[in-house]
Amino acid sequence: MFNKKWIVAAAVGSLLIAGPALGAGKKVIAVSIPAADHGWTAGVVYHAQAAAKEINAAFPDVEVIVKTSPSAAAQVSALEDLQATRKLDALVILPYSSEELTTPVKAVKDAGSFITVVDRGLNDPTIQDLYVAGDNIAVGKTTAKFLVDKLGGKGNLVVLRGIPTVIDDERIQGFKDGIKDSQLKILDIQYANWNSDDAFKLMQDYLAKYPQIDAVWANDDDMLLGVLEAVKQSGRKDIKYALGGNGMKDIVKKVIDGDTMTPIETPYPPSMIKTAIYMSVAQFVGQAPVRGSVKLDAPLITQANAREYYFPDSPF
Repeated sequence: MFNKKWIVAAAVGSLLIAGPALGAGKKVIAVSIPAADHGWTAGVVYHAQAAAKEINAAFPDVEVIVKTSPSAAAQVSALEDLQATRKLDALVILPYSSEELTTPVKAVKDAGSFITVVDRGLNDPTIQDLYVAGDNIAVGKTTAKFLVDKLGGKGNLVVLRGIPTVIDDERIQGFKDGIKDSQLKILDIQYANWNSDDAFKLMQDYLAKYPQIDAVWANDDDMLLGVLEAVKQSGRKDIKYALGGNGMKDIVKKVIDGDTMTPIETPYPPSMIKTAIYMSVAQFVGQAPVRGSVKLDAPLITQANAREYYFPDSPF
C-alpha cells in the first residue's frame, strides 16, 4: 500500500511540472462513471467533468472523455462504443456494479489500456493497475463503534444497504465487525439502492414491523434522508440515532447544528474521481508511473471538526 499523501502529491506535482509536450500522438483517457442518480454520484459527475476540462485545457496532447451511464448495462454498452471508436490509452472507471462490469473492463485491459478503478471495485482486482477509494470498512466500523458507545453496548438496530457492490459489502462487514463484541442486535438488513425514496419506503416497513428500534444505520446519506423523513412522519420516539455516511453537506450541516439524532458523520468524498483522473494522466505526461492502491481516510466527523468538511456550494 502506498502512502496516499505522498503518491497524490507526486502525481499532481508531476502534472504541474510537466509541460504540454508529450510526444507523438494524442493520449486518450476515457472516464466511465454512473449518471447522477443520487447526490454522491452527482458529486462524482461534477468533479470528473471539472478534471476533464482542466486537463484538456492544460495538455493539448491529452484528451479526457467523460461518459456517464444510468445503469450497468448502459455502462457496458458505453465501454464497447468507446473501444470501437477510439484507441484508449487509459480507462478510469467507477463501475455501476462490480459483477456486471468486471468482464467488460477486462476486455479493455486486454486491449492494452491502463486501468484505474475508483470506489466500487471489480470482482477481479488483478484487472486494475490503480485503485482509488475511500476506506469503506472504516465508514462502517467507525459508525458502529459510535453506536456501541452511545447505546451502552445494547439495543436493536435496523440497517439499509446500497446496491450489490464490493464497497457495500465492505461497509456492512465493517459495521458488523464494529458491533461484534456488543449486545447490539441487527433486526433487519435490506437493500435500498442508495436511493432516498427507496429508503423512505423500506424505513416505513421497518417501523411497521419492529416496535422497538434504538438506532438506524443507512450506509449512504441519500438513504439517510429518506430514513429521517420516515421517522419524522411516524412520530416514533424510540429511535435515538439515525446515521449515514459519505459526507453530504446536508448531513454535515446537521452535525454542525448539534442534531441529536444525527450527531456524527463519516466522509467518503466524491472528489476521489478527480484524484484518480489526475493520477492516471500522470502516467503519460508527468513521468510518474503509478501502480497499487490509494485509500482515503474516513475519520469521525463531529461537531468539533464538522466545518472542515462542510462545503455549501458543492453539489453534494
